[in-house]
Amino acid sequence: MDQAKEVFEKLALLVTTPDCYDEFFNKMNFMHVPCLKSTLSKGLGLGIVAGSSLVKVPQVLKILMNKSAEGISIYGVLMELFAVTAATAYCFVQQYPFSAYGEGVFLILQTALIAALVLLFSGQRVLTLLFCALYPAALYYLVAGFAPMDVLWALQSANVPIIVAAKLIQVVTNYRAGSTGQLSAITVMLLFLGSLARIFTSVQETGDTTLIVTFIATSFVNGLLAAQVVYYWNAQPAGAKPAAGKNAAKKKAGKKAKKTD
Repeated sequence: MDQAKEVFEKLALLVTTPDCYDEFFNKMNFMHVPCLKSTLSKGLGLGIVAGSSLVKVPQVLKILMNKSAEGISIYGVLMELFAVTAATAYCFVQQYPFSAYGEGVFLILQTALIAALVLLFSGQRVLTLLFCALYPAALYYLVAGFAPMDVLWALQSANVPIIVAAKLIQVVTNYRAGSTGQLSAITVMLLFLGSLARIFTSVQETGDTTLIVTFIATSFVNGLLAAQVVYYWNAQPAGAKPAAGKNAAKKKAGKKAKKTD
């Protein structure tokens, strides 16, 4: 029993503080509002971190399976990568709880991979190699303590316009194409839900106004992309050739019209 209680306590402390554990399980005060908020925030944060480990995998697989990055704006991807890198480096150096920013680690890996794939399938092999060499070096510089805190704060502060611009570039690309191309609906929806949850966790765990505003802006533009995914669900890209069956039907209709004439 003592061993089981010890294991339970260790698991519970992943999502709550020692004081809140005492409130919940020793004093049996399950309606302690500050502890409820804190525990919900940590639980959501860890859930977001766990979900982020796979959130962009559908997008990566879609590009690889189709051997195409059609409809994905490289400028938007690179700007998004800049934003998530700046936010993660800032939180890491500030020593915020891992549950407050941990998804950034996984998003960096997956977004960087998507950027490399978009460059590769666009025929930009030299740029792909340069990106794979320079980006890891820049990331190391930011998180290893070489970058001054003022620089990290400035990069994080620039996140709002950069994130908005990055997502709007993709929104405009989708609008002009009349479809969402190789964008993964699963990835877009998960990013939208995750950014909404991050507003709450940022308020609870960091109280950092810069982070909170960043996630509000992120949720708005992710919501626009999610709306486009729904709107263009069955749409074909502008200029796409109609299916063979439809062509055949049109030809038959044309022949019948000529016979009638």
